[in-house]
Amino acid sequence: MPTRYWIHGLKGANFLQKRLLLGLLRSRRGKIGLSIIAFLLLLSALAPLVIPIKSYFMWNVPDYWINNPKTSAPYWTNILGPKEFEHISLGRNDAKISSESLEGINVVDNNFKINMKSDSFPDDFMFLYSARYSDVPPVLQIDITRPDNNTFTVYYSSLPMTNKANSSFSDRIFSTNNDVKEALNQYQNLFSFPISGFQPQILLFSDSAKPTVLKGEYQISLKFYLFDNSSRVEDAGIILGGRVFGIMGTDDLRRDLLTGIIWGTPIALFIGLTVSVFSIAIGIIYGVVSGYRGRRTDEAMMRINDIFYALPTLPLLILLMVTFGRSIFLIIGFLMIFSWMGTAKVIRSIALQMRNFQYVEAAKLMGQSDLKVIFKHIIPQLLPLTFASVAISVPGAILAEAGLSFLGLGDPSLPTWGQILRDANTADAASRGLWWWIIPPGLMIALTGLAFFLIGNTLDSIANPLRNKKKKA
Repeated sequence: MPTRYWIHGLKGANFLQKRLLLGLLRSRRGKIGLSIIAFLLLLSALAPLVIPIKSYFMWNVPDYWINNPKTSAPYWTNILGPKEFEHISLGRNDAKISSESLEGINVVDNNFKINMKSDSFPDDFMFLYSARYSDVPPVLQIDITRPDNNTFTVYYSSLPMTNKANSSFSDRIFSTNNDVKEALNQYQNLFSFPISGFQPQILLFSDSAKPTVLKGEYQISLKFYLFDNSSRVEDAGIILGGRVFGIMGTDDLRRDLLTGIIWGTPIALFIGLTVSVFSIAIGIIYGVVSGYRGRRTDEAMMRINDIFYALPTLPLLILLMVTFGRSIFLIIGFLMIFSWMGTAKVIRSIALQMRNFQYVEAAKLMGQSDLKVIFKHIIPQLLPLTFASVAISVPGAILAEAGLSFLGLGDPSLPTWGQILRDANTADAASRGLWWWIIPPGLMIALTGLAFFLIGNTLDSIANPLRNKKKKA
C-alpha cells in the first residue's frame, strides 16, 4: 500500500508537468509569450556573433566611439521626412591608392569618392592618418574636388619631427582645426552669399550660387609627400559627421544604441531568470520546511519571514548598493535576498495540507527521513505549480535592476536597458526630442515583461483551473 501511494504521487507530478507544457503550446497567449522569448534568446545568441565583443567591455569608453556621430537619429527616419545627411566613415580600404615618384619624392595619393544626395550638410568632418618615417617628416596635402570641378585645398602641412628612427605617428584633423579654416578662407569669394560663422563643412558642400547642398560626386584626396624610401603611409581615412546613423541612432557619447539594446538583452534575461529561479527556489524550500515541520519550527520561520517582508526594500537596496558597490552580481544577490518571502508564505500553506497526503504518509511509514520526504516527495509535486511564479517574477527582477540603474545605482560598466534610460534622463533626451534614446530600451523592458507575464498567466490558469473559473464567475 505505501509504495502504491508513493508511485501515484510521482505520476501525478509528471502528468501535471506534461499538461502545463501542452496547455502552454496550445494557448494563444502562451504562443505569443514563447515567440517573444524566442526572439529575445535569438538576440542574445547573435550578440557576440554580429557585434564585436570589445564593444561590450568598451561601452563607457568614449574614445572607442569617437568615429560615430553625436546624437544622430536612425537612418530610416530619412524615409519619413527630409533626407538628412547620413554619417560616412571611410578607411584606407575604401580609397583608390596611387603612388608616383617626382624628383626623388614619393607621392602617395589616397583618393575617396563620395556621392552627395542629402538635403542637409554634414555636421562636421574629420581626416585620419597614420605614417611611419624617420628624419624627414612627410608633408600632407588634403584636396576636395567638388561636382562643379572646383578644387579646394583643405589642409597643407608637414607632419611633426620625430627623434626616434622609423617611428609611427597618428593624428586626426578636425573641421575646427585652425589650419583648415585658414586654408578655406581664400575660397569665400567664390560664393555669392556670406557663410555665417564660417563653417567649413557648409563652405565645402554648398552650391556657389545659393546656400543649399551641392549634390553630386566629391573626390577627397589625402596626398602624402614622402622624402625617403623608409617612409610609408600606414592608414588614411575620412569621416563626415551625419545627422542619421545606424538602425537605432547614437547618444551624446556617440555610442551606437543598437549595440546597447542587443547587449542589454542577455544581461536582462540573465538578471531576470537568475533572480527569479533562485528566489523561488529559496521560497519553496523555506515554505515546505516550515509547513511540513509545523509547530514551533513553523512559528519561528514565519516570524523571520514577516521580518523580511516588513523591511523597506528600495531604501535598503539603495543603502546596500552605496555601501558594497554596484557590481551586477551584488545586485542579483541583493534582489534574491528580498524576493523569496511571498513564495515562502504561499508554499507553506500548501505544505501544511500536503504533509497529510497519503503518499507522504506512506513515505514516512517506509522509514524515510524528513529531509528525504521533503526533497523527494513534496517539492517535486510543487515544481509544476511554481513554474508560473518563476515566469511572473522575471519582469519584477528586470524592472528592479532597471530602477536601480535609473537611480544611478546599477553596474556602470554594463550596457543595460536601465543604464541607457538613465543616461537619456541625465542628458534631458525627452526635452531635446531624442526619442530614439528613450523608446527602444523602454519597449524592450515592456516587451520582456509582457512575454513572461503571458507565459506565467497561462501556466497559472492551467495549474489552477478552479481559481480561474472563480475569477470568470
